[in-house]
Amino acid sequence: MTGVSPTVFRYEPKENNDDVLRKRLRELADLRKRFGSPRLHIMLQRENLVVNHKRTERIYKEEGLALRRKRRRKGAAGVRVVMPAAERPNQMWSMDFVTDSLITGRKFRALTIIDNYTRECPAIEVDTSLGGRRVIEVLERLEATRGLPEVITVDNGPEFAGKALDEWTYRKGIKLNFIRPGKPVENAFAESFNCECQAKTHPLCRPKNHPPFQGQARVVECQLIRGYQDALRA
Repeated sequence: MTGVSPTVFRYEPKENNDDVLRKRLRELADLRKRFGSPRLHIMLQRENLVVNHKRTERIYKEEGLALRRKRRRKGAAGVRVVMPAAERPNQMWSMDFVTDSLITGRKFRALTIIDNYTRECPAIEVDTSLGGRRVIEVLERLEATRGLPEVITVDNGPEFAGKALDEWTYRKGIKLNFIRPGKPVENAFAESFNCECQAKTHPLCRPKNHPPFQGQARVVECQLIRGYQDALRA
């Protein structure tokens, strides 16, 4: 055989075994039901199971794991994974949002963070807009003052299930425990605290006199938001 490179002549094809990758991809897809191929590929990369995204996409399609675009009216909930109870302070936290509206009609939200062991609330953030980046800022402030937990229980809202918080918690070594969709009882510590907050602070959102001008309305909004946050901390 002339004209053939010695490297080509001695090359022996390697067996391409995707069994381990397929199994882990199915497990991750079942664990994170709202993650598509790109997000699952990142999780596989963290475990050093795959490098090329094309390989992940190929197996993802072959396994029929594509997300359904049409939302069902009612679907069966996934298998519940019971988390062990917290055994010490700062081990497990819960996070959730409280939503209300001011007399101006403007809605606002309050991010509440609960320590599952002590039942204390180390932080509350109130504003008209709270996204994933803002959640990270609150957690970073807590990291500087009291440290971070091992596990945080959250729902499947975009602020918690988004890429920003996922990457940040991975770098910090924190596990995000997502409850099943439509099962707020699985985030009971945060839900209980939020119900008490709304009962205690609801009158702050309904004063007697409505501000007549838009500028004045914005001032009242800021005052009410500060009062709401102070009442939650009380």
